[in-house]
Amino acid sequence: MSRGRSDGSQKKRIFASIFVVAIVIGFLYVYGGSIFGSQNSGSSALEYGKSLKRLGSSYLGADDDNDGKQDDSSSSFGQGDVEDNIVPKSFPVCDDRHSELIPCLDRHLIYQLRMKLDLSVMEHYERHCPPAERRYNCLIPPPSGYKVPVKWPKSRDEVWRANIPHTHLAHEKSDQNWMVEKGEKIVFPGGGTHFHYGADKYIASMANMLNFSNNNLNNEGRLRTVLDVGCGVASFGGYLLSSDIITMSLAPNDVHQNQIQFALERGIPAYLGILGTKRLPYPSRSFELAHCSRCRIDWLQRDGILLLELDRLLRPGGYFAYSSPEAYAQDEENLRIWKEMSDLVGRMCWTIASKRNQTVIWQKPLTNDCYKEREPGTRPPLCQSDADPDAVWGVNMEACITPYSDHVNKAKGSGLAPWPARLTSPPPRLADFGYSNEMFEKDTELWRERVDKYWSLMSKKIKSNTLRNIMDMKANMGSFGAALKDKDVWAMNVVAQDGPNTLKIIYDRGLIGATHDWCEAFSTYPRTYDLLHAWTILSDVAKKDCSPEDLLIEMDRIVRPTGFIIFRDKQPMIDFVKKYLTALHWEAVATADSSSDSVQDGDEIVFIIQKKLWLTTESFRDTE
Repeated sequence: MSRGRSDGSQKKRIFASIFVVAIVIGFLYVYGGSIFGSQNSGSSALEYGKSLKRLGSSYLGADDDNDGKQDDSSSSFGQGDVEDNIVPKSFPVCDDRHSELIPCLDRHLIYQLRMKLDLSVMEHYERHCPPAERRYNCLIPPPSGYKVPVKWPKSRDEVWRANIPHTHLAHEKSDQNWMVEKGEKIVFPGGGTHFHYGADKYIASMANMLNFSNNNLNNEGRLRTVLDVGCGVASFGGYLLSSDIITMSLAPNDVHQNQIQFALERGIPAYLGILGTKRLPYPSRSFELAHCSRCRIDWLQRDGILLLELDRLLRPGGYFAYSSPEAYAQDEENLRIWKEMSDLVGRMCWTIASKRNQTVIWQKPLTNDCYKEREPGTRPPLCQSDADPDAVWGVNMEACITPYSDHVNKAKGSGLAPWPARLTSPPPRLADFGYSNEMFEKDTELWRERVDKYWSLMSKKIKSNTLRNIMDMKANMGSFGAALKDKDVWAMNVVAQDGPNTLKIIYDRGLIGATHDWCEAFSTYPRTYDLLHAWTILSDVAKKDCSPEDLLIEMDRIVRPTGFIIFRDKQPMIDFVKKYLTALHWEAVATADSSSDSVQDGDEIVFIIQKKLWLTTESFRDTE
């Protein structure tokens, strides 16, 4: 299914195939046919390279007079370019085996390109995006029997089996209550490897270990953001939500392949990632708690580099809760690991906050005092003073301790208000960008107004439980996500890797998100978000050497059938999206200008679409 074969004979076959496909599709177009009627259409209709856009203009519905004149759709907009007149009729469908494709986490691609990766440090589970000639330019079909997902909060405890037809975890983890098959559904009893009897009891036990009031782990709003490493199906994070704690549940696409897919299907925040060689896509001092329950990570490898990555991510005084045999087993090997790990965290200036039964909770220091008191030459060393602890996109981890800035050291903490006040309280790190408190407050109010307008525009299409998983593709300071507080949703706030690194402001507001480059595919499964918010994201991509058309196909991959996309962009980009509505099986819901904004944004237009339930088989049903 991939594009761009290199040998000569294959090229001849490709051009012959293109010629035949163009004739067949032209015939179908004339007689009103559609390539979406066949389940096997993907392999024959796949677009091979950008050259097809030029050679096969009839495929895109162009007039014959324009043959050979088209250029990539990202080249220019609203300048009278010939391509502006092309009206795409359809996109090919990827064949069914790609229904769970994650383009930048595709192990088949690694094998095909014969990448030389170090498996011992998990490089094969990190992001490796396909070159342009191997990108999939087709729509990803849902699995056979796909149904509209179960609504939140019921979805925390059950999902449709047909939507994620993988039951190996139910059998493999049957003794640990991860998940259980039950008729047409998969049920989640709330268990885990080290909390067979339920995440709720385990969470209360941790709060008790730390002497938090009422056995509530949120510690009166002071503990808000959590990183769960090796999260399984994310029951830990799912059960924390009722305590006003939001968790970034993290796991790779490994032998337990679909754990993050299950988490997102359940409506629980989650992200595909691995502690390997690259920094995680989160800024420093983002989490009050990191958690690992039997996550099978060798924390001692490479001079403790993975623990030092957690140290970078923890706030001053933050906790690392570790439930694993090393914390309690008395056999020789586990005792050795415990001794070496205790020595390592001691040199990192962590102290034991509590240790009980299977769990130990370490705490990070509040200041730099302990670091300064270490003997000269103690390892791990402090990171270089000019190192940026918030640079994360494609940046290698370092086996060093990230010290606090003078301001944080003097403050003896992050200086954040407890939740929920921190959502709207100007955080100290605003000063890193030269932003004033007034700017922050105006931005918060502006996006509250805009979100109210969005929901009004969608009012005929949505109910209180229609939406759950939301992504803000250009989150800036996180005010769009903040405006969702009183709705039963959560937001993945995405910040561009080449712009102001405002993601630390977002985490300081008690929200979560990730750094990303929208010239590449996002680290998530298909059909995982109910709503995407795309504020000038197409304009941004068009300014780069990237394809807005590719981004539309990626957005279609991410959004669920019956889900929504809110575009807020300049008129030429809105017109560009409208050209592709039929091809993408999207339906226009509403259009509005920004004239009612308290802050005027020139010619920005709001355009909302809904993804249709398009069919590939008779078994694709809407059972909402």
